[in-house]
Amino acid sequence: MAMAWLWTGMVVLSLIFGFLTGNISLLGNAALEGATAAVDLCISMAGIMCLWTGVMEIMNQCGLSALLARAFRPLLRRLLPQTSRDAETLAAISANLSADMLGLGNASTPLGIRAARRMAYGCMGVASDELCLLVVLNTASIQLLPTTVAGVRSALGCTEPFNILPAVWLASLLSVAAGLFAAKLFARIWRN
Repeated sequence: MAMAWLWTGMVVLSLIFGFLTGNISLLGNAALEGATAAVDLCISMAGIMCLWTGVMEIMNQCGLSALLARAFRPLLRRLLPQTSRDAETLAAISANLSADMLGLGNASTPLGIRAARRMAYGCMGVASDELCLLVVLNTASIQLLPTTVAGVRSALGCTEPFNILPAVWLASLLSVAAGLFAAKLFARIWRN
């Protein structure tokens, strides 16, 4: 609901300033050009998303995503000791983080929701520290292959869409470290 108010406010302010400055025709042209560019970007992104979703499905079929998820389990058992007792929840979290690492946010969302629902069961409406940590890990999202960002860069004409890898790796590592630190710190503060 807040986003609806925010967007409505931006449109109303744009119209007011367009009328006040006498640029209402330029505002209309900019809106039409923006809408056209948005449709073009969505169509080009649809192809890229289909490609990477297909890659994820191939990884599922050949067992590579399960192997990647299995590699996460020792780390997740240390980060989420109570959740790791439930194998199905741990598998959903592992698969969710695997998809995040491959930059497949759209593919990882259903897995994250399934894991969060399983973790929320029995919490009586209050998120546990581990559930908050899962949200932090998903928000920070360490990525090995930023496929969605590379897809946007490619759709907008970038000749080397993956040349951002070192910066993405560093930013991802720092955001996950900061998120984990903050989650653990706030968990201790709230417990006391």
